[in-house]
Amino acid sequence: MTDSVSPVVITGGAQRLGLAAALALKAENYPVVITYRKLRPLLEQLEQKGIITIQADFSTSGGALRFAQQLRARYRSLRAIIHNASEWVPEGGDQPDALVLERMLNVHVTAPYLLNQECGDMLRRHGELRGHADIIHMSDYVAGTGSRKHIAYAASKAALDNLTLSFASKYAPLVKVNSIAPALLMFNQEDDADYREKALKKSLLGIAPGETEGVNAIRYVLESRYLTGKTIGLDGGRHLAQAS
Repeated sequence: MTDSVSPVVITGGAQRLGLAAALALKAENYPVVITYRKLRPLLEQLEQKGIITIQADFSTSGGALRFAQQLRARYRSLRAIIHNASEWVPEGGDQPDALVLERMLNVHVTAPYLLNQECGDMLRRHGELRGHADIIHMSDYVAGTGSRKHIAYAASKAALDNLTLSFASKYAPLVKVNSIAPALLMFNQEDDADYREKALKKSLLGIAPGETEGVNAIRYVLESRYLTGKTIGLDGGRHLAQAS
């Protein structure tokens, strides 16, 4: 039997920006479903807060389709899908480059594509009831610049931005489809002082604003009634930092 609520689905919602968004939206009384790839002690705490957690591995098309089936079995409609699940794998590491490319495309392109296709009717149903629903693709600044060390990653995020254009056209006017493309929002604990200093100098504003900046962008997109087919850059003016 399907549930009557229309949740916000956040893939990769058990850490970093996805986790921050899940907690923020739940605090604002959105029903929230997140996916996780690996078991974490935090998951039990999230369940206690009323956030539904579902294991999903988007490195294969089968994983995305299985997750879509779970959503369809449980819910009649969806308020939003936020495609936040991501991996950042460089070329030249332990994995052959061909496998790196395959994995980046599966996680950042195939999974969003299949979920959007499989769950489109659920999103439209919410749009019919409440005026609009949303798909948000979490992209990256490098989608527009490329990357010498993360070629497959940058290419897959560029393809994700293109999905935004196609699905915005396909699902209008009931479903808005947009991308959010952050540059540096927050550091990892293992990032040393030299790296942090160099990274901060890449943008005009020279700060790492933290996860709240990304959460605020998600809120804006969800609440907007007149935004679709757009990529919102959160880059601190990085594209102008080298201007003379």
